[in-house]
Amino acid sequence: MIRTFSAAGYRDLCDDLAARDRDLRRVLENFGYPPMWTRPNTFETLVHIILEQQVSLASALAALNKLRQQLGTVAPEAFLQLSDETLRACYFSRQKTAYVRILAEALVSGAVSLHEMEQLPDEEVRKRLGALKGIGNWTIDVYLMFALQRVDLFPVGDLAAVNAMKTLKSLPRETKRDTLTGLAGGWAPYRTVATMILWHFYLSSRKPARR
Repeated sequence: MIRTFSAAGYRDLCDDLAARDRDLRRVLENFGYPPMWTRPNTFETLVHIILEQQVSLASALAALNKLRQQLGTVAPEAFLQLSDETLRACYFSRQKTAYVRILAEALVSGAVSLHEMEQLPDEEVRKRLGALKGIGNWTIDVYLMFALQRVDLFPVGDLAAVNAMKTLKSLPRETKRDTLTGLAGGWAPYRTVATMILWHFYLSSRKPARR
C-alpha cells in the first residue's frame, strides 16, 4: 500500500509524533510546526536534488537558477542540447553534468517515467531510479519525501537530519547508522514527518539569536 501525506493532515501527524516522543515535542514547543517541504514531481526537481548532493543548499540553488536562466523551462529535451561549456557556466561539475544527462536521456527515451513513479511502491521507485548512475539512496529518499510525499522514510544519509537527531537525543557523534535507523523506527509510520521536525530543529537552532 502506498502511503502519502498532505497539508490537510500534516500538523495532526506532527502532534501524533510529539505525543509519542518528548524530544520532538520540545521542538514543536520551542520552534513551532515545521514547514511541509514539497516539490513538484518534475525533471527540474530531480535535477535540483542531484545538484544538492554533497554541497550547500545555497550552492545548489545558485546552479539551478543559472540553469533556469539558460533554459526557461528546465526540461530533459532542452537540457540535452546544452554543451559542457554552457553547463560549466551554470556551475555544473563534470560529474553532475553526466548524472543529469543520464537522467534526461532516460526520461526522453521513456525508460523512466516520473508520472509512473506516483503509482509505484517506495522500493520499486528506488529500484528504477537507483539504476541510473549518480542517483543513490539519499537522492531517492529526498525525491520520495518531497516530490511523492511518501510518509515513512528516514534518510540516514542526510547529515542535517542525522546531526539534528544526535543533538536532540544527546547521542555520541560516533553513533552508528544502524542505531540511528533503529531509533527512527520508533517514529513509524510517519518517519518522513519526524525528519521534517528534525530539519526544522536543525535550521532553527542555527539561526542567530535576536538582540
